[in-house]
Amino acid sequence: MEADSEQLNRRAGAFKAYLLTPSTRSNRNLYDHLTQLLTKVMDERPLDTVDVMEDMSLEVKRASLEDMQSTLRDLPQTTTAELLAEQQHLLFSQPEDADQDDELKLVESQALLRCRLWGKILGIESNYIVAEVEHRDGKEEEEQSTDEPAEEEEREAETEENEIDPLPRSTYSPPPVVPMEAPGTGANKFSYYVCKEPGLPWVKLPHVTPAQITMARLVRKFFKGRLDAPLACYPPFPGDEANYLRAQIARISAGTHVSPHGYYHLREEEGDEEEEAPQDSYEVNPDFESLPAAEMAESLSNWVHHVPHILQQGRCTWVNLAVKPGDDSNEEGEADEKEEDPDEPEPETGPPLLTSLSQDAEMFNVPPWSLRLSSTLTPQHAITVLRSNLWPGAFAYTCGKKFENFYVGWGLKHAGEGFNPAVPPPPQTEYPDGPEITEALDPTPEEEQELREALEEQQAAQEEMEESDEEDDEDDD
Repeated sequence: MEADSEQLNRRAGAFKAYLLTPSTRSNRNLYDHLTQLLTKVMDERPLDTVDVMEDMSLEVKRASLEDMQSTLRDLPQTTTAELLAEQQHLLFSQPEDADQDDELKLVESQALLRCRLWGKILGIESNYIVAEVEHRDGKEEEEQSTDEPAEEEEREAETEENEIDPLPRSTYSPPPVVPMEAPGTGANKFSYYVCKEPGLPWVKLPHVTPAQITMARLVRKFFKGRLDAPLACYPPFPGDEANYLRAQIARISAGTHVSPHGYYHLREEEGDEEEEAPQDSYEVNPDFESLPAAEMAESLSNWVHHVPHILQQGRCTWVNLAVKPGDDSNEEGEADEKEEDPDEPEPETGPPLLTSLSQDAEMFNVPPWSLRLSSTLTPQHAITVLRSNLWPGAFAYTCGKKFENFYVGWGLKHAGEGFNPAVPPPPQTEYPDGPEITEALDPTPEEEQELREALEEQQAAQEEMEESDEEDDEDDD
């Protein structure tokens, strides 16, 4: 009997030690958990205890972990998605005051005459939602330009200080800078605002310069989604991502903004007929008659460009760089001499306004446009959709007398099978070439001897001439 009792005590001790083994995850043991569970059962004495035992066990575990939660994990913080949702909540609400509308606030705060959604340009980190606006007359803020005359005065002052020991001057003269088109004309006819998400503040993009458009044609970069991001590319781009974004918007608008034929007509300018009308001088035709959607989808001749073409100079209107601003050379005689000057550059011209899309050229054996109906099952309710193949993401649609242009893409033009970066230019000459600096071959020993003898003869003849002169002077005395 004593042996059996000792064996039972040993087994009970081993069993209790097993129940006291802590868990590797929660560091709790089954013995304490059962003790707390049975105490809870005896205190509450619920009905049908066997059916609610599992729920009571979970309550005991949860109660024991409540005091440890603040140390086990951080309290949840407000995520960026929740912050954005709070800002966008007003867009989905229906306020009684109409002034709370996001688009209306943009128009009223910036004194805009017209505003429309231009499209969306995708970026690596974030996207750009673009709004195209037209300011009221005289309401647009003038941008600050670089003070080039002040810089030139500083350079002149530095050269005056170094007159005692002048530094060598470079003979290189940079090409003349193509002037920027004035706001409200050409590539700067409209202004553009961007935001990353609906509900966030709008940011105005700067006006585009011809140099930025010219370099944007040679650069192929994805947008990061930050306006102040620098562009690491070749050739170097004159500006940051905001300027590059504005240049791509101008190129996309000039190449893909189209309208049904006859919707616009050229505006008749009053006054002198000899004066050329502006490139963008058009207006809505009140007598426009729309075609059915099926006919609009049959031919590109039913569509025209209503945005001026951007020339190779980077402007919509050509400017003569040979004529300096303020040069009074408009007299008849000087004008005739100018026409006869063979060095006068030829004016660059592009396709006229409201040119048919059927005249657009192919690139990389790809047709420039694709036409189709939105639906072939119900053509009576379909709309005509026009897609640009040269600028993937650019679309236009028309339905009756309504049409619109829209862009959603990466802001890059179709480059064919591969993109070839620009080749670096040839190195510039460091100095003008001439006989005084041209390296000659070393003379042979015979040539050196002949030269030495010729120099000796020349020196002897000179000495004889000097002696004869001295003798003549003595005879005169």
